Amino acid sequence: YTFPFMSKWYKGEKMWGLHEAAIKSGAMWQVLFFVGLLEIPFMLNLANGSCDGTGDLGFDPLGLKEDGFERKKLVEVKNGRLAMIAISGMTHHYFLTGKGPIEFITQIPNFKSCAAAAVETGLCK
Repeated sequence: YTFPFMSKWYKGEKMWGLHEAAIKSGAMWQVLFFVGLLEIPFMLNLANGSCDGTGDLGFDPLGLKEDGFERKKLVEVKNGRLAMIAISGMTHHYFLTGKGPIEFITQIPNFKSCAAAAVETGLCK
């Protein structure tokens, strides 16, 4: 599936070709620009020496920092690391097999048929 607006610059390239197509169309420069805008407050804190490494900019309108904030910071860092490993795994799987995660999942047979086959062969009782 592709979004309707993608047909303007996406011509069926593989995953590694999408990067080049996005650069030629200017989409990647837009992403870089807006992410750079989001990084300005962090860079200012870094220049002032007030950066604590968590990316905390003081935005807390609901007052969620009161209890267990240190644990929440640790959980967030661990979730971010797990997400990076997962994306890396999906990307490398695509490079090795040529199938993305959705395409791969749709080709997995029905669980019931797998379980029935395992029972028939004696692998599972």
